[in-house]
Amino acid sequence: MTRTLGWDVGGAHLKAALADGDRVLKVWQEPSPIWQGLDHLDAALAKIFSEVAGVDRHAITMTGELSDIFASRPEGVAHLTRVFTERLSGDISLYAGPAGFVSTSDAGAHAAEIASANWHASAALAAASIEEALFLDMGSTTTDIVPVSDGQVRARGFTDRDRLVEGELVYQGYTRTPLMAVEKRVPFAGRSIPVMNEHFAAMADVQRVIGILDEADDLHPAADNQEKTIDASRRRLARMVGMDAAEAGDGAWEWLAHAFAEAQMRHIHDAALQVLSREDLSDDAPVVVAGAGRPVLRRLAARLDRGVVDFSDLFDCPGDMRDDICRAAPAAALALLAESRG
Repeated sequence: MTRTLGWDVGGAHLKAALADGDRVLKVWQEPSPIWQGLDHLDAALAKIFSEVAGVDRHAITMTGELSDIFASRPEGVAHLTRVFTERLSGDISLYAGPAGFVSTSDAGAHAAEIASANWHASAALAAASIEEALFLDMGSTTTDIVPVSDGQVRARGFTDRDRLVEGELVYQGYTRTPLMAVEKRVPFAGRSIPVMNEHFAAMADVQRVIGILDEADDLHPAADNQEKTIDASRRRLARMVGMDAAEAGDGAWEWLAHAFAEAQMRHIHDAALQVLSREDLSDDAPVVVAGAGRPVLRRLAARLDRGVVDFSDLFDCPGDMRDDICRAAPAAALALLAESRG
């Protein structure tokens, strides 16, 4: 059997999945805020390398090229390709969306297809595994909404710009999205209060206060660099409406958290309705959910009155790895897609 390591090089996290044949053996997710310096990527790579050996093939996808540490996306693709080429051995390929896998020497010619193509890898695996579905992946920063049917990815957009226009990419994430980017006014204590345009809190605080956050999904510092507790998250939420946590009871802050969660849900719901209005899918096509934000996506599926398939159901893997596979969906998908090439 060939051992393949799939890599998803994000701007905030480095994810990897090791497959032996068609079975996923191990998954990694390491914080890697590239915008703060490429040394973070080096550290994440070193951590993963310390725990893996005997890899025959590497398959790489990325979104980190979008980081503003690079002057342009082609520059980012070239630089990240060079980083991995220098550090990896064996067969190395890059995922270029509909163009499939390309060699590292062809990265420059395919930079536009390689850039931010990780969503396509996950959707392609879903398309190969299920007759038709609406594929949803909610990560820390964004949500992908992609119809798949008849073995094909039915996305209308491919670039970030086109996907934003088509409703297939929503810049709402499970943990990292600042609350000022979620809603401009929120209900609180019977009134509608404007939200401060300050990065005082993020969606991780919301998920923590309402009780659905797995701390393994929140790998970055809080907005104020303070502790990640429910009390601390309440303090950060209170600042968003110009208050201190002591000025209201715990229940009031939980209601405020639910208000932000609902506002975010509406953004994603509206985009899903836009995609579904194209009538590419039948009314009974299920939703395939992936990413850290699966709790949110399951609620969305209920609103859409559709059944749910967990992305990990598409894999042969140990039961205790299901959550990890969903967190690193593109990396896990790549490992299997690369294996299917033979």
